[in-house]
Amino acid sequence: MHTLIRRVPFYGWLLAACLALSSCADVPQDANRVVVTPTAASPLVQQTLAPQGVLRVGVYLGSPTSWLRDAKTGESSGVAFELGHLLAKQLAVPVEIVQYPRVAEVIEALKKNQVDMTFTNATAARAKEVDFTPALIQLELGILVPMHSPIQRFEDADRSGVRLGVSQGSSSQGVLSQRLKNASIVPVPSLAQVQQMLNERQLDAFATNKGILFELAEKMGNVQVLSDKWGVENLAIAIPKGREAGMPYLLDFSQRAQQTGQVQKMAQRAGLRGMLPTH
Repeated sequence: MHTLIRRVPFYGWLLAACLALSSCADVPQDANRVVVTPTAASPLVQQTLAPQGVLRVGVYLGSPTSWLRDAKTGESSGVAFELGHLLAKQLAVPVEIVQYPRVAEVIEALKKNQVDMTFTNATAARAKEVDFTPALIQLELGILVPMHSPIQRFEDADRSGVRLGVSQGSSSQGVLSQRLKNASIVPVPSLAQVQQMLNERQLDAFATNKGILFELAEKMGNVQVLSDKWGVENLAIAIPKGREAGMPYLLDFSQRAQQTGQVQKMAQRAGLRGMLPTH
């Protein structure tokens, strides 16, 4: 299967889409992969879940829960990326990976029916805007700090003068803006800018799920993920509102993917850390 990757520009105005064809090597190969075999998708289900005749999967680069791409090999991984490929295969439609700078823009694209699915934190606020399956992964929330930082636990971050970064428009921004009374919450437009702002001491810490934090820590090398947590993300498949006719099929698909261990294998291939044990 060929993967069409479309990158959405950072700014909101309309620019010509940048299209790049990726070979089937983008789809991770695993000889021990468990095959999910849901019921056959009816034409109604195909039309509901992929109304353009292609399954458009919204992702943002740099998160193991969404999309990672190895700079040396070009190999892709990430739970949203792989779930999108698997669902498209079961629906018997092509897949298109649509890249955004951050998760907030993926959610906005779902609201506008510009993409057909993603995998993200299923918060009550987001559930008013998009529909979710039950959670497939629970992930700890934490903070990233420079080595030798005086911030050694989450409570230390809520001090006057502390600049705590969050992804702009993220659920972390909403929660921490309400929860913390003294720290300054600094919205950051993209994960790439997090690294720059921490290195230049424009941020004292950065808060999000630990999957992203460990990924950033490996790239930077001069930071650490604190061991405690300040919350939990419940990650699930999200689709636009108004597609109720496809939800029974999607629920069956997601349940089988979890029960057979396929979701866990996707997480392992992406190097996702900070997960809570599944029950």
